[in-house]
Order: sequence, then structure tokens, then C-alpha cells
Amino acid sequence: MLNNNIFIRKFNNYDREDVRRISCDTAFSEGSRKYFFDDDEILADLLTLYFTDYEPNSCFVAVKGGKIIGYIMGTTDVKVMRKIFIAKIIPNLIIKGLSRSIIFKRNTRRFLLHILLSLLKGEFVRPDFSKQYPATLHINIDKAFRRHNIGKKLIEYYLKFLKEKKISGVHFGVTSESAKEFFIKLGFNILFVRKRSYLKYYLRKYITYYIFGILLK
Repeated sequence: MLNNNIFIRKFNNYDREDVRRISCDTAFSEGSRKYFFDDDEILADLLTLYFTDYEPNSCFVAVKGGKIIGYIMGTTDVKVMRKIFIAKIIPNLIIKGLSRSIIFKRNTRRFLLHILLSLLKGEFVRPDFSKQYPATLHINIDKAFRRHNIGKKLIEYYLKFLKEKKISGVHFGVTSESAKEFFIKLGFNILFVRKRSYLKYYLRKYITYYIFGILLK
């Protein structure tokens, strides 16, 4: 138990919709997701589907009064995750996107175009840290429950889980400056930094992508 009757427990399948809702609500810290992406179902699939459907045992939720208010999800082996993404998730997302005609929706089309331009510039090229840091994580807290120490407790819970699994390290990426400071305070190290331009059309500035990592042995 944390405080104010907030608990952390294992993810169950009936938590899925709440996790997907929070993932969409918090997907773009720079503004409402509707400025960038017009389809919540596809966005939630992209952000959470691997974790909830292929590796649910590595997912945990924070609960208050029966309501999901945050989650931490991950994989113990990013190489396995990548293979499933490429072979199963991405093809299904493309099919779903075509069937729902999201490319014809103005905000989504503009966002995807800038993602493509960023890709062509090499801004998504990054080192492979999976040998030393084979695990990854994805964490989000409902905006109404932030600054209640929930994120710190979720991270501690997840790191304990990884240590019990004998995982040597975990790495992950963030673009939020507040997230950067949060993870530095928790003892994570910055492994890689790169500027990205895909939100410049909206923010009028580059964003900075940080990869953090921590060794667990």
C-alpha cells in the first residue's frame, strides 16, 4: 500500500481499457492528442498493445478506490518485443489504419508526415542498448493524480520485479524535460541524447529525446 488507499498490483485483463485511456490522455505532454492523432484506438494499440496482450505479467497498475490511476508496463527482453512489433503489431496497425482511413484525417496526416521527415533525417537512429539493458518500461500517471509520489513507487515496484527475474538492466526513452529530471533524481543515467524535429511544426522548436538506463546487478 502507498498512501491514501492507493495500491500497486499486477495488471489484469479487465484493467485494459483504463490503461489504454490513460495512455492516450498522456501521450503528448506538449498538448492535446487531438492536435496530433485522430484515432484513440490505434494510438492506444501503438502505446500499450504489446505490453497488455503479449507480456501482461510485466505490467502493474496503481489503484485508488477501485479506479486505475496509473500504470507501469514493460518487457524483460526488448529483442523479443521488437520481433513481435514488426511481425504482428505493425502490420495489423497498418491494416486497421487503412480500414479506418486515418491517413485522410488532417491532424494525423500532418503528424505522420513530420514523423516520416524526421525518420529520413536519421533522427530516430539510436544505439542498441539491449545487451546491457535488456528490459524496457513505459509509465504513465493519470493527470489528476500526479505529484503524489505514485510514479516513484511504480518505478521501485518494477525494478524490484526485474531484479527478482535476474534482469541485468533496463532502458527507455523520454522526451519530457520534467520526466528527465524525475528519472535523474531516481538514479537513472542518461545513455543517449538526440534532437528531433517532428513536433517543430507545432512547438516551433526541436524536442530532445533522452534514453535512460540503470543496471540492476
